[in-house]
Amino acid sequence: MSNILQLKISLEGIKPKIWRRFLVSDFWTFDKLHGIIQIVMGWENYHLFEFRFRDIKIIPPDEDYLEDNELDPKKIKISQYANKEKQEFEYVYDFGDSWEHEIIVEKIIGDEIENADKYPKCIEGERACPPEDCGGIGGYERVLEVLKTDKDTLGENTKELKYWLGDWNPEKFDLNKINKKLKP
Repeated sequence: MSNILQLKISLEGIKPKIWRRFLVSDFWTFDKLHGIIQIVMGWENYHLFEFRFRDIKIIPPDEDYLEDNELDPKKIKISQYANKEKQEFEYVYDFGDSWEHEIIVEKIIGDEIENADKYPKCIEGERACPPEDCGGIGGYERVLEVLKTDKDTLGENTKELKYWLGDWNPEKFDLNKINKKLKP
């Protein structure tokens, strides 16, 4: 028996909040949940990740080695750890930039759901996630500053940074685009 979980993920340390609400099957593995989070948040899956449940870490093994408190995300189903409404846990992406996310299990919906093949599905959210490799929260704040000016007075080449960012808009959230990427 599997359930559909309604999860809310929020990127920590940034205001206004960057968040998503989405639906997943608890039958899937944490490795699959990682892939879904990459899509709903807008990350590009270039870096390592881990899920944290207090002292337990669900993290890809380093050359098949895991510490006593670490579990392989390809072998652990979501239902084994995320199984209570209002439960909170953490997701960390890119240990260099250290993007910390809080995840809340908002609802557990029974398996009587029709058309379970419609999942995963993002149902709402706000704002674009930071650009990949922008330097963590400090780098993200710097990017926002540079976007507000056309002058090179901030000690950086504003034109070069804007070229690197392309059409990235910090306020843009495209639910349809996310859901198209989530389709199997």
